Amino acid sequence: MSDDKIQTLKVKRSSRLSGFYRQSPERRRTRLVESRWLSPEEAESCAGLAGFDEACADAMVENVVGLHGLPLGLALNFVVNGEDRLVPMAVEEPSIIAAASYAARLCAEGGGFSVTADAPITTAQVQLLDVPSLRAAEAALRVNTAELLAEANGHLGTMCARGGGARELEVRVLDASTLVVHLHVDTRDAMGANLVNGLAEKMAPRLAALSGGRAGLKILTNLADRRKVYVRATVPAAALAFEGFPDGGAVRDSILEGQLFAEMDPYRAVTHNKGVMNGVDAVLVACGNDWRAVEAGAHAYASRSGVYRPLTSWTKGPAGELMGLLVMPLATSTVGGAARNHPGVRRALKLARVESAVDLAGLAAAAGLATNLAALKALGTEGIQKGHMALHARRVAAEVGAEGELVEIVAERLARERIYRPERAREILAEEVRRKEAAR
Repeated sequence: MSDDKIQTLKVKRSSRLSGFYRQSPERRRTRLVESRWLSPEEAESCAGLAGFDEACADAMVENVVGLHGLPLGLALNFVVNGEDRLVPMAVEEPSIIAAASYAARLCAEGGGFSVTADAPITTAQVQLLDVPSLRAAEAALRVNTAELLAEANGHLGTMCARGGGARELEVRVLDASTLVVHLHVDTRDAMGANLVNGLAEKMAPRLAALSGGRAGLKILTNLADRRKVYVRATVPAAALAFEGFPDGGAVRDSILEGQLFAEMDPYRAVTHNKGVMNGVDAVLVACGNDWRAVEAGAHAYASRSGVYRPLTSWTKGPAGELMGLLVMPLATSTVGGAARNHPGVRRALKLARVESAVDLAGLAAAAGLATNLAALKALGTEGIQKGHMALHARRVAAEVGAEGELVEIVAERLARERIYRPERAREILAEEVRRKEAAR
């Protein structure tokens, strides 16, 4: 290994890039190179839709007529299991990336995010209909479990070689003549949909014969409750104080009141969880994962008690600190599909330094806990609109022709004046341009 490469490995990368939001996209890419997050070639490839063309798109989906882009941004300040991480997020809604970065900085004050996860289990379902005796069918399936798992693994040679494979067979009764068999498969770094769907189809005849019934649907479930991720974070009460709200303990208590509201009211819990998914989905979209499947599973998991409840829990710690926990099913993939075909997805995974599907799930969930915290803090103090309007001011500034640092200067003045009209933005832009020219 060359001396340059050894030196690069020794550099501790920081996710705290001061002033990043004020800079142009070009300057941000330069800073990623300077901070050793990307090579110059990788940074250059981030510009535009480099490498993603109509031929690539046409191989991914049907009836392609063009390309559709989303902004790719980076959430900063994330410390996950003691390591600084950048979090790529592809999203159209303003404030999400800023909110995640802000909340991650608060959590870093308490040591960052602690993430653990279950094994990457994807579950195939085989529906068995017209079963003549549920008791006899259950007994036959359980007696033959070891043989059935061995048969399943015979169909999963490549996955078994990677350390995965069928781990468990579960039998559930649905009604007086219907069973469903779950095949729980460790799919390693794959989400595993195609793999377990194919397995279900291959195993269905044998399962039907043992049950005495007939096979119905054969497909995975997106309620990946064997594949949960657990994210914890602690924020010292003092870190929650900010201008206009100097008592961090009072801010903490307002967050706890918001949490209680979500626990008591499903109408509030839905929006509470939407705040979680703001972060999760943006990471999954950037990294080419099936965010729709994760959304469906998350909301089903939130309803597992029969009442829709929040996915997060915020409590007061023994020293008065704010303690957060997010538990949710989260099936992700870092191989195949878009990770293989989409150059932008490969760049996002590179930026995030993702090592496995489990690692990606943890990073996405950390983003979800962060965006939830930011929303609760804003709602309990100055309200959600202040942040939204500040970002709206940036859009107005850009619409009237502001570029580079002038976008931030014009936006700040609009927000300070609480005037967001384009004509006022043009006046401010003209003033700032004259001022800069006079200073030369």
